[in-house]
Amino acid sequence: MNYFAHALPFLDNPYFVAGTGVPDWMAVVDRKVRVRSKHAADAAGDADPVVAAVAGGMLQHFRDDARFHETRAFAELSLELTVLARDALAGEQDFRPSFLGHLLVEILLDAGLVAENPYLLEEYYRVLDSVDPARVEAAVNRMAPRPTERLAWMIDRFREERILWDYFDELRLMLRLNQVMRRIGFGQLPEAFSAVLPEARQRVEQRKIELLDGIPA
Repeated sequence: MNYFAHALPFLDNPYFVAGTGVPDWMAVVDRKVRVRSKHAADAAGDADPVVAAVAGGMLQHFRDDARFHETRAFAELSLELTVLARDALAGEQDFRPSFLGHLLVEILLDAGLVAENPYLLEEYYRVLDSVDPARVEAAVNRMAPRPTERLAWMIDRFREERILWDYFDELRLMLRLNQVMRRIGFGQLPEAFSAVLPEARQRVEQRKIELLDGIPA
């Protein structure tokens, strides 16, 4: 799952919403700081309501991902989109097509959820704008085995970039995909790769309900 799908049922709880984004933000900005579910579980009952809410959001993220990745729809769509990506990349057999198959399911699920109710993405960003990134970072540092000094910066950047709006435009989505490719050390996607995105969107949209089976609504 991706940012919006994790947060959508909890838009009335800003620091919980921020917590649902923490694992993905940390994977982008500070991979050496590994905050696992056991660390968040220990903090979920903290006397500080911000710490408890951030920890609760993180736990929700971990539970959502565990359920999501077990669904038949996710397994089948990941394989289908891996094949689409491999064919578009001239039959590449390395890890890049399978990574893209996984990534596109998550990103295009977010795009489909927003397409149903675009105002909820506006609300999502309004909620994130209301939190203090320094307090989120401090909460994470209460539970992390080692501290991070980059999370607050990442939250600010994420709010400024508004990247989820880019998921609706194939060219802007390609820019975002290539940002991910650079970050993890894969080669850039050719412009022609954008031709697979409409079909990928359609396939994910057709199985959206199955993908969210068992996830809070």
